[in-house]
Amino acid sequence: MCGRFALTSTADQVGEALGVLLNEAFPARYNIAPTQPILVVISGDRQRPGSNLPDRRALLVRWGFMPDWVKDPKEFPLLINARAETAIGKASFRAAMRHRRILVPASGFYEWHRPPKESGEKPQAYWIRPRSGGVIAFAGLVETWSSADGSEVDTGAILTTAANSAIRSIHDRMPVVIKPEDFARWLDCKTQEPRDVLDLMKPVQEDFFEAIPVSDRVNKVANMGPDVQTPVTLDPIRKPPKKADPDDGQLSLL
Repeated sequence: MCGRFALTSTADQVGEALGVLLNEAFPARYNIAPTQPILVVISGDRQRPGSNLPDRRALLVRWGFMPDWVKDPKEFPLLINARAETAIGKASFRAAMRHRRILVPASGFYEWHRPPKESGEKPQAYWIRPRSGGVIAFAGLVETWSSADGSEVDTGAILTTAANSAIRSIHDRMPVVIKPEDFARWLDCKTQEPRDVLDLMKPVQEDFFEAIPVSDRVNKVANMGPDVQTPVTLDPIRKPPKKADPDDGQLSLL
């Protein structure tokens, strides 16, 4: 899953990377948590001929997807992730997969390696970032939920897939990363059916990310500074998780 991520790039860097115009600067966010507002990019109206303005637009949504048919949010689970393997057919995400696919800009994400309880070891947090740095884009979905009083809330979820061999030793899931050359196709909900973008919802190549052990400060939402990404040295007694064998016989979930 993806339960925390960061976006520390500037508005100009995000705008250039995702082809969107951002009129306002925003602070670096080192510990983005569920229910908080997140920046997302959607496909906008086509500009007039001769315009050099981008077709895409950005908006803030609540991280925690809410289907429009939900009556009482208190009785519905918080959906921060959607499994890429089942989102097309799942009632909660079916409509958004067809009509409202988005990009979620990020600098990286956090994951926790959780040893078996009988080992007595504590979970170890990792800051997982692209080796080349810069802004990346997670695949996501957005839905506008309307309450009984007519108020509306834009809500979103991040799509996840089976982890690649480099991340699998930490966790068995990872966010779906959309490559820049595929942004337009992913966002195009007018001509691209969900089945047409299935090939984009796969694990990124093994050498794309690097995983850096960090302290448990990231566990607390109140800790929002850059120190949550400070590397730590693992206790020699606690060895890093063994790298998964690519031929370990893991079954595909697709």
